[in-house]
Amino acid sequence: MAATTIPGQHVDIRLWARPEAVEDLAMRQLQNIAALPWAYKHVAVMPDVHYGKGATVGSVIAMRGAVSPAAVGVDIGCGMSAVRTSLTAADLPADLSRLRSRIEAKVPVGFGMHKDEAFGDRDGGGWADFWHRFDALTPLVRKESGRALKQMGTLGGGNHFIEVCLDEDGRVWLMLHSGSRGIGNLLAQHHIEVARGLAHNAALPDPDLAVFIADTPQMAAYRHDLYWAQEYARRNRAVMMRLVCDVVRREFPAVRFEDPISVHHNYVAEETHFGEEVLVTRKGAIRAGRGDLGIIPGSMGTGSYIVRGLGNPDSFESASHGAGRRMSRNKARKQFTPDDLAEQTAGVECRKDSGVVDEIPAAYKNIDDVIAEQSDLVEVVAKLKQVVCVKG
Repeated sequence: MAATTIPGQHVDIRLWARPEAVEDLAMRQLQNIAALPWAYKHVAVMPDVHYGKGATVGSVIAMRGAVSPAAVGVDIGCGMSAVRTSLTAADLPADLSRLRSRIEAKVPVGFGMHKDEAFGDRDGGGWADFWHRFDALTPLVRKESGRALKQMGTLGGGNHFIEVCLDEDGRVWLMLHSGSRGIGNLLAQHHIEVARGLAHNAALPDPDLAVFIADTPQMAAYRHDLYWAQEYARRNRAVMMRLVCDVVRREFPAVRFEDPISVHHNYVAEETHFGEEVLVTRKGAIRAGRGDLGIIPGSMGTGSYIVRGLGNPDSFESASHGAGRRMSRNKARKQFTPDDLAEQTAGVECRKDSGVVDEIPAAYKNIDDVIAEQSDLVEVVAKLKQVVCVKG
């Protein structure tokens, strides 16, 4: 669908969602973002848009010489990975509970962590240099080095998940969603507070939109920690995917795995748009440059999409990161029961208890509608439906 343009105070807002479907709180946030003097061209808003802390989830913000840490979010580098396997639906057993339990035994979820380091050369190189750079992070987190080591290769909770999926041709895919775990959260919270205290942010309409300015010590410190946390998140997904592949290989020794697809959807990138070098913040959005493969998940009972970017310049070459919530977690807990969850996740081997009711499919937008609303941003490569879903 074509984007709708809404005038803003400094730059316009370009919506790949129906304006009447955007909640009032989210629209006010978007107007606040569009009023920032550092905003460039326009704010691009994805069809999964919804209210978030500081910046709206599903927003793409380009800035000249500035960046807002709250516009990244507290889970720096959160994103998705997916791998297509040689298995087909016919290879899977009727009872998938053992496969789910073995994945849960291999990958710690929720607040869990590994007893020992779970990463190594099989997950890629550069580990020694990566951990050496930990000592150069803000001093606030240095005492967390042991925790960061043992959380490498762990899932977390909330909307993070590991899934076994089938595409429309019956091929088995492995997919997971996670970020930079506790260490990324600590770094984000620290820098958000630093930004709020800077004099140039005193008159902002929303203090959570406080920015760092180029060529300042605060900006340099943030970018250093930010890029490290984004790498942590990428490595975390790689370790988890290897662990999940190990489980699947144990169950199906002849299985083969294709190259993984991996994307961030809460991050900052230095990019060139409309002929200018800018800092692009995607909070709940993926890069969708021409030919880029991406992953757009739905909820735990509805399925997901593998997509290929069309490189639309008006979206800053971006697309949505998922279905997007249509109601808050608290509202979902009040409105739905475990019986509702069991009904809406029929056919999926997953938790169906009160601890994950806030992740019920009805709390999310319709993923098929979200994909249809961005037909000028991405093309569909594959549609997936989960048969196993692991949550913390």
